Amino acid sequence: MIKPGSAASLARFLAGSCVVLSCFAVPLLAAGPGDNPRYLVPERRFVAPEARQGVASSGEAIYAIDNSNIGKYAPDGARIAAFAGDPEAFPHLNSCTLAERELVCAASNYPATPHRGTIEFFDPETLAHLRSVALPDNPGSLTALTRRDGRWWAVFAHYDGKGGVPGRDHRATMLAELNAQFRAVRRFAFPQSVLDRISPRSVSGAAWGADGRLYVSGHDKPEVYAMTVPPEGDVLRHEETYAVASFGQAIDFDPHDPALLWSIDRDSRSVIASRIPASGVQR
Repeated sequence: MIKPGSAASLARFLAGSCVVLSCFAVPLLAAGPGDNPRYLVPERRFVAPEARQGVASSGEAIYAIDNSNIGKYAPDGARIAAFAGDPEAFPHLNSCTLAERELVCAASNYPATPHRGTIEFFDPETLAHLRSVALPDNPGSLTALTRRDGRWWAVFAHYDGKGGVPGRDHRATMLAELNAQFRAVRRFAFPQSVLDRISPRSVSGAAWGADGRLYVSGHDKPEVYAMTVPPEGDVLRHEETYAVASFGQAIDFDPHDPALLWSIDRDSRSVIASRIPASGVQR
């Protein structure tokens, strides 16, 4: 027994217990960015029937995305406009973002294979479809498209089952930087810590934050992962995990309120706004 106030006795106890303590030190030191995620408290929420694949924000309006449909809403949930596309022409709209005064959406032929992706452009005011651009190459199923510093970044997903291709599973999912012709100029793999959490699905959403981190979401888990592009190498860095009130699918930041992250809950067909903590915005 250690006598109270005996520093020497305490030191001897610790030295003699180093083997036991080391058993606890290993998992503590090995704790990764996916452990003990911070919960993002929802600030706003409203029902949108199109909230099935993702959401985008212009700052003034919110866009809920379904496979062939888009609904435009005021921040209070009032519906402003709608796009109802032909399912043959628009089988799987995945995610959208506002860029250069256009609503730009990633689309795929999921669950069909071989993978074919297109980028669809819409008028953000009326939701009139403007044009389609077919990707020149398809290293996976196009699920997310986001823009930063004049460059496009795309997520090409792979799946273990439905929508997958032989010889590849969710571990082949990649992030690609695209040039003006939408050709991949750099490709990055996702780290094992994220792949383990999204398995057996893939990455469904991606949006650049004001802190320079890429925030990604999976298909069905209530989590968002903050990533950074490494200065060297081709594997993204998993910096932090956030617990959210939604369950995967495409996400987007509010350009007028850069800490406000929009996501969806498919079961309730709701769009949700949550705030990234200050430590995750100002770096």
